[in-house]
Amino acid sequence: MPQGLPLTYLEAGESVGGTPLLVLHGLFGSARNWQSIARQLGERHHVYALDLRNHGGSPWSDVMDYPAMAADLLRFLDDRGFARAAVVGHSMGGKAAMTLALQHPQRVERLVVVDIAPVAYTHTHAPYVAAMKAADLQGCSRRSEVDAQLADAVPDPALRAFLMQNLVQEHGRFRWRLNLDALAAGMTELIGFPDLGAARYDGPTLFVGGSRSDYITPDTAPAIAAAFPAARTAMLPDAGHWLHAERPEAFTAILEGFL
Repeated sequence: MPQGLPLTYLEAGESVGGTPLLVLHGLFGSARNWQSIARQLGERHHVYALDLRNHGGSPWSDVMDYPAMAADLLRFLDDRGFARAAVVGHSMGGKAAMTLALQHPQRVERLVVVDIAPVAYTHTHAPYVAAMKAADLQGCSRRSEVDAQLADAVPDPALRAFLMQNLVQEHGRFRWRLNLDALAAGMTELIGFPDLGAARYDGPTLFVGGSRSDYITPDTAPAIAAAFPAARTAMLPDAGHWLHAERPEAFTAILEGFL
């Protein structure tokens, strides 16, 4: 089993007891994307919103696959003496959460998977990685100059703004907080899902999808049922892939009802 990395995190609800709740972001995201939802959930749960490897403030590694991410989550639990946790994961974070639950079911009390299924997709995000890698950061003094360099490859302003959250300035120079080389090399693994044989997680499981997204569909139902026999699915109307950002109140209400 791979050696886990020590992940950085945001914490909410420190005074609340009970099983801890881990919140895992998606590709190109970070714990900060979940800060407001973590704060709301922190009224009833002790929440840890994690930066997954090669994202946010967490360590970088050349290895970027789901068994490695699951090992990071296991280390996080072990380092804090947590026997079990409830886990919420969006997109890439959802696949990491599913991998943890399938490999170590006794460590996951309940599972929420947000707009992703345990299948391989054809959606590749390699062009976004390539665009960020190609941007000339050294010649830029303003964020708008970097944004302009991404515009051709990433025409959607909202998506570009999301990617630009990973641009930081230190000592007057811009850099990406993402390990772009590792993301590029691991893209096949990231859009896929590991072969874990007949592994299954029998604990309480909720899949939450966006009605305008194509990540959870009737075609993905057999794979979900095979690996997560106790799973139920809730579709959020008028929401796409980033449903927690598009409809945060409705999304949080669904989460609280299940947790």
